[in-house]
Amino acid sequence: MKTDLGIIADDITGALLIAGVLEGEGIAAPVCFSPEAVENDGDIAVLATRTRLVPVAEAEAMVTCAAAALKAAGIARIAYKACASFDSTPEGNIGPAARILSDLAGGAPVLMNAGFPRFRATVHHGYLFYRGRLVSDSVKQSDPVTPMSDPDLVRFLSLQTDTPVGLIPHLTLLQGDGATDAAWADLRAAGHRYILTDCSNDEDVQRSLALALRQSAVVVASDPLVIGYAKALVAARRDLTPPAPGQRSGISGPGAVFVGSAGPTAEAQIARFSAEGHEVLALDLLDPEAEARALAWAAPRLGERPFAIVTAPDAEAVARAQSALGRMEAARRAEGLIAGLARALTARGLRRLVISGGETSGAVAEALGLRKVRALPETALGAGFCQSEGETPLALFFKSGKLGSEDVFAAALAQMRG
Repeated sequence: MKTDLGIIADDITGALLIAGVLEGEGIAAPVCFSPEAVENDGDIAVLATRTRLVPVAEAEAMVTCAAAALKAAGIARIAYKACASFDSTPEGNIGPAARILSDLAGGAPVLMNAGFPRFRATVHHGYLFYRGRLVSDSVKQSDPVTPMSDPDLVRFLSLQTDTPVGLIPHLTLLQGDGATDAAWADLRAAGHRYILTDCSNDEDVQRSLALALRQSAVVVASDPLVIGYAKALVAARRDLTPPAPGQRSGISGPGAVFVGSAGPTAEAQIARFSAEGHEVLALDLLDPEAEARALAWAAPRLGERPFAIVTAPDAEAVARAQSALGRMEAARRAEGLIAGLARALTARGLRRLVISGGETSGAVAEALGLRKVRALPETALGAGFCQSEGETPLALFFKSGKLGSEDVFAAALAQMRG
């Protein structure tokens, strides 16, 4: 099978989201969790990494290794998928990833596009909005690891890149291909290697996609444009035939929810799960025996009603852990605890897992030794459902901590059974 595109995703939940959407369009998009697992065995190759939050040097090494694996598998065209709100710091890691892929493409220009209008993440005249507010005035301003204090993406991303970022705004995109191509040419003539396009609505995404294809640009973007890019490349080669609806993993057995994300969405989902009669254990990140205590609590409950283990039940718990450990160390401690518990409980018979949080998902996948999964088509609950390889497969739902309805935990566990 010819693989038209390799996608390096900055976390597992994003990788599975795009793979689930593509699978629902009839596009084979296996998701690999390590460069060693990459093969030329699908229409699109998706490689999930943990580049979003690791130090810059580590992220650069990950992107370089991922790109080398894709190239070695015979996949010439590579894109980088970041999250909708382009979560990052002034040091990276979106800019460094863009530079590496541009260099590998012989210095080709990079088209950047953030946002996801479906989930009310938009970019208008270069300013990032989250749920109708400037990101600096939204809940993202106090993100535990990547607080977003500057809504101007041109200014913010330029801190991460070797040359300033240019902008093609919504009003230019509205004027059509001629005006957009002229704006691109002007920015390139002015020395811009990286060009951001607005994402005020879905039409902006489509116009930006068409621009990227016409200009043979390297794509560094969030979900909508990367999905559209992949679909366009495959559709140019063959007709797309969506699969029959209703695919499920069909795996029964004990189920549990692991929440490593924080914020209003996670809090509401935890509260709903508890109100539905499920037990919830909140970990104390400052307790050196937290993992052992949690395992002693959870192991006897396997096979009974699904339960949840959470690291940050509310903002107060987040603040307390960060004050004692520091922002990054608190996040790493939370991921390590959840990953260790998921591994230990799976060894004891856990078969259905819901994992909430992008970085937490990466830690769990690594702890479970997952190399490659089959993404299932997107459902009403969203994308992120997958099934592991092997004689005793696991049913998994890796979800972003920022997405999902309040009842998503119980609903996802039920859906896994088919």
